[in-house]
Amino acid sequence: MSARQTFHIRADIQAALEAGQPVVALESTLITHGLPHPLNIETALDMEAAVRAGGALPATIAVLAGDITVGLTREQIQTLAGLPAGAVRKCSRRDLPIVTALRQHGATTVAGTMIIAALAGIKLFATGGIGGVHRGNPHDVSADLTEFGRTAVAVVSSGAKSILDLPLTLEALETQGVPVLGYGTDVLPAFYARRSDLPIDQRVDSPQQAAAIIAAGQQLGVANGMLIVAPVPAAAALDAAAAEGAILQATNEALAQGIAGKDITPFVLRRVSELTAGQSMSANIALLRNNARIAGQIAVALSQI
Repeated sequence: MSARQTFHIRADIQAALEAGQPVVALESTLITHGLPHPLNIETALDMEAAVRAGGALPATIAVLAGDITVGLTREQIQTLAGLPAGAVRKCSRRDLPIVTALRQHGATTVAGTMIIAALAGIKLFATGGIGGVHRGNPHDVSADLTEFGRTAVAVVSSGAKSILDLPLTLEALETQGVPVLGYGTDVLPAFYARRSDLPIDQRVDSPQQAAAIIAAGQQLGVANGMLIVAPVPAAAALDAAAAEGAILQATNEALAQGIAGKDITPFVLRRVSELTAGQSMSANIALLRNNARIAGQIAVALSQI
């Protein structure tokens, strides 16, 4: 079976891309691995609504029974969300050939979504937090960071998940040649909290400024992506010290229990939510919606250049 036979773009999204209209890609791991049911469905649909509120067309991406699908329908989102644990592979770059060849279900990570978005011709992608360098293990580096260095898609997020080593993550992005733009901020957001003490490359204060930098990168032919970081909305943000305390406790518990590799992040995120009485999950959902809206606005500005 050819790659084309396993690649499906929803008709309205294909028409929008051909007409030069704004489209924003959305990932699917939040549906299968990030949030509990039915909150996963509600949040995925809310993100799509936020992209539309920003003026663009949302394209949620996943692999359904081996078919790369750009633009899930509401029914497909509900089906994906309802599949049992373990029935959906978390798809980064290394996983895409496996799920397509073996006709498996796959939820795309940041890296996986960037790859498919680029193949579809979508230049902008909204998510919550990107992967990064793990705390206490500088050799455990997310494939997301490498993908930024070789796939020309701009990603709107609230930085890297704050359970990671943020200084080392920024250094890894610098090594990959990835510009980090602060949307209304001079410093890197700390995911649950609005600020860290880490400076970024450039502040932008409007969709037009962000779009101009993305367009300049395209005109120069640079092969890397860009990271646009937006702080969590103030009403939902956690106190930085409280968030850090919960993260440290959850990370230490993971180490004590021998949890490692790909199991660390979901364990720590779940434990932080418990330790903060659900405030971290509320912050996560708020920033997901906000990032989707901002990405929609930037996509509109980019389409006008």
